[in-house]
Amino acid sequence: MASSQWEQQVMEELEQGLLMQPWAWLQLAENSLLAKACITKQGYALLVSDLQQVWHEQVDTSVVSQRAKELNKRLTAPPAAFLCHLDDLLRPLLKDTACPGKATFSCERVAEALTLRVRSELSGLPFYWNFHCILASPSLVSQHLIRPLMGMSLALQCQVRELATLLHMKDLEIQDYQESGATLSRDRLKTEPFEENSFMEQFMVEKLPEACSVGDGRPFVMNLQSLYMAVARQEIQVGQKHQGTGAPQTSSSAPSQGTDSQLLNQPEEPVSLAPSLPEPEKEPTVPSSPVQRPQLLKVKRKKPRGLFS
Repeated sequence: MASSQWEQQVMEELEQGLLMQPWAWLQLAENSLLAKACITKQGYALLVSDLQQVWHEQVDTSVVSQRAKELNKRLTAPPAAFLCHLDDLLRPLLKDTACPGKATFSCERVAEALTLRVRSELSGLPFYWNFHCILASPSLVSQHLIRPLMGMSLALQCQVRELATLLHMKDLEIQDYQESGATLSRDRLKTEPFEENSFMEQFMVEKLPEACSVGDGRPFVMNLQSLYMAVARQEIQVGQKHQGTGAPQTSSSAPSQGTDSQLLNQPEEPVSLAPSLPEPEKEPTVPSSPVQRPQLLKVKRKKPRGLFS
């Protein structure tokens, strides 16, 4: 019973951690994909979409251990070490597509499934991994796309209303200056009073076709992820209040780092990684338990920006 409760808690943490991750745009050969991932020492969750379908995989350490044995027979390590290495491989792909790192990625679609294949090296030996993704459930699509996008639309609409109100106030200020005898020193700076209805009609005709061009999803990823994550965070906080929980939980796809003198080895000729291990560094947000890393990729996190900056 305790084990079942622990597994359920692990899955819930992965689900919440995945929701808090931004979307990334991937170009894998001829495939343009949107993806997000959350990896901890207990497992990983991956979500992939081509804007037509959404695929998902979420596994715990038992699946990781079994798959690692099938794909990498010459490498032995605890599941946490393989998860750590997967995190190191996925991070450059999801954070900076111009710098894909040391791994090769490809994807294959068979029927309704999608397989994301990874090929890399670990301790001088070939390392392989396959993410076996199946079609995401409607509730998962709603949680990660429909509800956040609806929330973003409402937030942007609220922003437009506030900007329109501010423009009206500016027009009143200008009118007061004019009634007091103030004049413009440069005629080119003169503007007409803002008419919201006329502006919206003109926008719908002239700007809307270009503004709502989704394309391959890259504009959404490049311009709206800070707002997406803010809306997702709000969704989590509201859900926690409804459940009567305490402080909001935080999750990250970048677990904290630890050291181990021999995480990975080759059965015939044991390989020690201790000499190449750097000192561990803790990132600002970490899961409840650290993940052991054979190698450390230092990623400087930017300070959070404003909601609509």
